[in-house]
Amino acid sequence: QVQLAESGGGLVQAGGSLRLSCAASGRSLSNYGVGWFRQGQGKEREFVAALGGSGGGTYYAHSAQGRFTISRDNAKNTVYLQMNSLTPEDTAVYYCAAVLGTVVAGTPQPYDYWGQGTQVTVSS
Repeated sequence: QVQLAESGGGLVQAGGSLRLSCAASGRSLSNYGVGWFRQGQGKEREFVAALGGSGGGTYYAHSAQGRFTISRDNAKNTVYLQMNSLTPEDTAVYYCAAVLGTVVAGTPQPYDYWGQGTQVTVSS
């Protein structure tokens, strides 16, 4: 079992930056693909970015390309989402999810483990 805990959300002005963290316990995240998803109020959960396990690649949603960066620190057993140039449209609850292997998935279905989410609010 892998337990995931997101942190780093908060209130930021448009144009600002936040770094979200997804800390894992129970297993090493290095062998897991990790994805970030978000869900705005009244909206469906949508893909943001993913990072494959065991040296797998990265994959970004069009809305995240050029602004967001996903990375991992195996020593801290944590995956990060650096978010720059934030806009009010980025306001949502952000979730991280994990699946064993090199999977780099842009849909929720392959992921076996999910965190509880962290709220990001971008004011105009």
